[in-house]
Amino acid sequence: MASTPLSQRFFIPNPHTSISKKSIENAMPFSFSANQTLSLSRSRIFSTQFKKTHKMFVGNCVSTSNDGTCAETPIELKYPAFPTVMDIEKIRKILPHRFPFLLVDRVVEYNPGVSAVAIKNVTINDNFFPGHFPERPIMPGVLMVEAMAQVGGVVMLQPEVGGSRENFFFAGIDKVRFRKPVVAGDTLVMRMTLVKLQKRFGIAKMEGKAYVGGEVVCEGEFLMAMGSE
Repeated sequence: MASTPLSQRFFIPNPHTSISKKSIENAMPFSFSANQTLSLSRSRIFSTQFKKTHKMFVGNCVSTSNDGTCAETPIELKYPAFPTVMDIEKIRKILPHRFPFLLVDRVVEYNPGVSAVAIKNVTINDNFFPGHFPERPIMPGVLMVEAMAQVGGVVMLQPEVGGSRENFFFAGIDKVRFRKPVVAGDTLVMRMTLVKLQKRFGIAKMEGKAYVGGEVVCEGEFLMAMGSE
């Protein structure tokens, strides 16, 4: 059976001619209407500004070979890095913690006086893995909570809130739940949000959630105590 040329199998309108919806329906050699979505395996064909340019594009391709097949994007090029709002040097200027207890590597989002999102890259070189546990390395839940509290410190120890690194304490936790284990190789993404601030008493309530791969692994409510220098 002779193969049908690509130009005959897909209707690609001339970008310099005006077309109507009815003409598209008549020209397409498929049994679906113009309002239905065409789903093709291996490729996603989508229209960008169809009414203006009448051009079709193929996504997820690095290059297209002579026979028209799409080359898949290499996995190392698919996923962009987390943005950097505060690097480790800026974090060290805010938080008083140091090795081995500084558990925040990068701040990727920051809303002054409201919230912060930060990451902790969990590696087999972390000093808690040899003892927790030798045969099955799992990040201790208390250290996940501590890491989240430090992200809360990034929010609280800012001029918008008025906290002092000399008098800032983790005062309490409530409703903490651990959903899944965190292991070496994971990237812990933590969001801390200020819920209530009582400057008169130096007390702040925050809500926190930690994620790995978009799934919640830990969540809870945090109480922070602040003081002046």
